[in-house]
Amino acid sequence: MTVEIPEALLFELLEYLKTRRDQCSVDRAANEALYSWLSAQNGKAPTGPVMRGYQWKMLFLPEGTCLRSWSYGEHNYARVVGDEIIHEGRAVTPNQFARSFARTERNAWHDLYIRRPEDKNWQLASVIRTQLLAERAQRIPTAASTEMPTAAPPAVPSSPPRCKDPMPGWDLPERRKYRIRLEDFE
Repeated sequence: MTVEIPEALLFELLEYLKTRRDQCSVDRAANEALYSWLSAQNGKAPTGPVMRGYQWKMLFLPEGTCLRSWSYGEHNYARVVGDEIIHEGRAVTPNQFARSFARTERNAWHDLYIRRPEDKNWQLASVIRTQLLAERAQRIPTAASTEMPTAAPPAVPSSPPRCKDPMPGWDLPERRKYRIRLEDFE
């Protein structure tokens, strides 16, 4: 079965999902909207699938997701319960979980392995994040290439031009491993 949705409404939904940086698919958003609409028509509280989980930057970890880290010869585990990551009976962030058993600073993206309910194997969090970025990069050009209703862009206050002259001290030897300047990105 197919449902006809006006093109302008579909583009508005796509734009909304893009600005929220939500991992919600169009199908899921439409289903949740229909459940809400039906509940409102019947005068009942919203029913239907309620997606619970933890939003970690761009990565959504649905309820039931397990997190694992290796430290000092043993695995440590946490689980997403409701909207929180629970480790040893208390709610933590991914970074707190990664640091809770290490004696040094840790990068949770590179230290945590994740197994979502639909996954068969553990995956490194940074690998999942890279996959999401690649999928998003493929989706955005296809959505932008379709003709959208044109509207006047919002007025953006103009900023003064940046000074590109070298500042005092730029000729000193660099102590950092990488040198990044704003001018390199213009």
